[in-house]
Amino acid sequence: MPNSKRPQTAEQALQMLKDGNTRFVDSLKNPDSTLLASNALTHIHDPFAIILGCSDARVPAEIVFDQGLGDLFVIRVAGNVVAPSQIGSVEFAAEKFGTKLVVVLGHSHCGAITACVETLINPEQQFSPNLRSIVDRIRPSVYNLHEIYTANGQDMDVQELIERGTKANVRMSVSQLKHGSRILEDAVSAGNLLIVGAVYDLDTGEVRFLD
Repeated sequence: MPNSKRPQTAEQALQMLKDGNTRFVDSLKNPDSTLLASNALTHIHDPFAIILGCSDARVPAEIVFDQGLGDLFVIRVAGNVVAPSQIGSVEFAAEKFGTKLVVVLGHSHCGAITACVETLINPEQQFSPNLRSIVDRIRPSVYNLHEIYTANGQDMDVQELIERGTKANVRMSVSQLKHGSRILEDAVSAGNLLIVGAVYDLDTGEVRFLD
């Protein structure tokens, strides 16, 4: 969004959302609109993939994967971390819709990963208890990388640490989904569910799936 269009007050932001919804509703009345199909979703919800992604506004899963309304069951949380509510949401979609694919989607330039790296470099940095809980969930995936740098006496490349930490965090979330729920673990073991990790590159738009 160009800065000139960014709302300056909460009231302006709310009005922008209301105006946008009005345009959306009007577009559904157009017989040539491709969005007409969304009306059928009132009674049909059949997502073929579950995406556990970051809350970052620059990473909308439906657009990144070029999918339509109702195609993806999307769960978004800062740092694409795994907590009971996220596990429960994945269980719900896998059981309710028979969805057979879960993608944990991280992304470059992630603010949550950056915050975690900054706390390792500067432990005195303060966060609210709620934000701290997110950072603490990311910390194990980044901590070992940080320790390797410091133990070897290497000059720390912060950007490289953030990039490698992003991938490590995705892999950790994949592991937590696979082993943090009996329902999901059984589905994976039976071959009924595949859980994979990926990282979206904000600079190129490419999603790289991790081994």
